Amino acid sequence: MIVTVTPNPALDLTYTVDALVPHGTHRVTTVTERAGGKGLNVAAVLQALGEPVLATGLLGGGTGTRVAGLLAAAGVAEAFVPIRAETRRTVAVADRADATGFWEPGPCVTDTEWAAFVDRFRDLLGDADVVALCGSLPPGAPADGYATLIRLAAARQVPTVLDTSGDALRYGLAAGPDLVKPNAAELAALLGSADADPARLLDPGARATGNGRSARNDRPVEDDRLDRGARAAVVSHGPDGLVGLTAGGAWRARPPERLTGNPTGAGDACVAALARGLRDATAWPDLLADAVALSGAAVAAPVAGSFDPPTYRRLRGTVTVTAA
Repeated sequence: MIVTVTPNPALDLTYTVDALVPHGTHRVTTVTERAGGKGLNVAAVLQALGEPVLATGLLGGGTGTRVAGLLAAAGVAEAFVPIRAETRRTVAVADRADATGFWEPGPCVTDTEWAAFVDRFRDLLGDADVVALCGSLPPGAPADGYATLIRLAAARQVPTVLDTSGDALRYGLAAGPDLVKPNAAELAALLGSADADPARLLDPGARATGNGRSARNDRPVEDDRLDRGARAAVVSHGPDGLVGLTAGGAWRARPPERLTGNPTGAGDACVAALARGLRDATAWPDLLADAVALSGAAVAAPVAGSFDPPTYRRLRGTVTVTAA
């Protein structure tokens, strides 16, 4: 079973209007709602693929109850821990041209609530084959919260995939996840440059570059929280595909065509493919090709957490994977 962790989920609301006019009054033509958050999108994709999956995290208030109900209606098993504060909402106002988003701040989590979640996570590891740790940490959660979960999983020999940003990514890397998946912007923010060597994300034993030099040599001395790093990294470059790096090599996977649509859930579909491939010990070129195909199929779907099966089947055999 794949366990997805979403510490800061949301109730996603989408209002559709004819045209968005600032400071105006609008008649909403349709309202849709769904259980949102990166880990829940990953869980929904895995569930649609027929993979055993369990979603966990923190939910609170009436909004949290609604999120749990939407997960049940979608057939996604969950083991969320209740908190007192209200789960956040995200609101997207979509018209014929584009969409405008309004993201509420996450609820404040107490130390006791976080400790209860860590206990729940420890219990869930008994049935987990892989854990995907996704999205932001809510206010009140420790900055090294993901690092704690990664170390607990490692102690039980359960592989981890980390998909987050900022301090949560920096501290999480120090715990040595099996796989980290930043996008290019998150990588640049973490390492301080758009041209930074992504091999710096890897554990020192896996940082050999093409010329045999350790990529750690040019890292600033004060950047000691990256000293451990991940066993493997996959960097997303949007419509240009993925770059995968491991101790055994590096590959670039490119889609056969540029897809248009909704890219919101593409990264989450990528994580779903990576988690499944990590569980199955899929060879890296095949794993990256599958992740690109599933990401592209997510772009072709109307909402995050879903994908277009015909597009997925069409792309799977046509992704180009080359040594990087």
